Amino acid sequence: MEIFKPLDVQKDSDNKQIENVENVRCLIIGSGPAGYTAAIYASRANLNPVLYTGLQMGGQLTTTTEVDNYPGYPEGVAGPVMMEDLKKQAERFGAEIRFGIATAVDFSGRKHKVTIDDNKVVIADSVIIATGATAKYLGIEAETKYAGQGVSACATCDGFFYKGKDVAVVGGGDTAAEEATYLAGLCRKVYLIVRRNELRASKAMQDKVFNTKNIEILWEHQTVDLFGENGVEGATLVKKKGSPSEEIVKIKIDGFFLAIGHSPNSEVFKKFIDTDDVGYIKTVPGTSRTNVPGIFAAGDVQDPHYRQAVTAAGSGCMAAIDAERYLSELKL
Repeated sequence: MEIFKPLDVQKDSDNKQIENVENVRCLIIGSGPAGYTAAIYASRANLNPVLYTGLQMGGQLTTTTEVDNYPGYPEGVAGPVMMEDLKKQAERFGAEIRFGIATAVDFSGRKHKVTIDDNKVVIADSVIIATGATAKYLGIEAETKYAGQGVSACATCDGFFYKGKDVAVVGGGDTAAEEATYLAGLCRKVYLIVRRNELRASKAMQDKVFNTKNIEILWEHQTVDLFGENGVEGATLVKKKGSPSEEIVKIKIDGFFLAIGHSPNSEVFKKFIDTDDVGYIKTVPGTSRTNVPGIFAAGDVQDPHYRQAVTAAGSGCMAAIDAERYLSELKL
């Protein structure tokens, strides 16, 4: 049976002809736990899914050295290894995994058009968006240098590795307050590095921080560097940067956690798909359905709360089941 069928010649936004066009029943965009799990379920449902990986094949977990909290790996697993396992499992059931980036979409009709790498068009009966979210960083060189060696953007993921040690959390909002209090239950001491002289977090979260004895708030401090031989051993801060009383402060820490927000990778879809103020894709509660019939969202691109591999995988399962039911109802 032929899965891919050429369509009439298409034209891009500049009215140039695009002849590289094909039809698919289920297109998955993104290759983290959500995308790969969606591919596994969609394959087993005979949807013949095609998955485009995006620029970072395997998503954020490929930058994580060790994953200890994903079910089924009692000894833990390296992030890249786990993503390769999920990829192989999807391919075992027939999913076609391709490298490519969605550069434009047109969701205005029943058939959904996605342009890949500006030179290929995929016409899909259903689309699962699993493009994830990108953690925001300060932009200092040391963040890259110590990635996986003391720098993390997820306390829930990596906090266990710093049990009984000293760590720092950067940020002043609810996420930073939540991460700091979570780490305080594991670590000996938590520095909360706040750029301003107040927290932006809710009153309830502020109270938690203020009432946790092993959290020390460093008001009006900014991180300018990290140091250490075989990983993070400390941070260099500037207190009251730019003021006459500016002061260099150094703290000894074993872990450095960013909690200044995430950017959902949803920009290319916003013309057609409803998002919240930050950019997270809105889904119908209890489902993966978006405002456009046949378009589903899974993983961190629609999850501002949990951002865990296991919840992403679960939502990928939901998206594939929702897509199968949608196609079945339309007899596609």
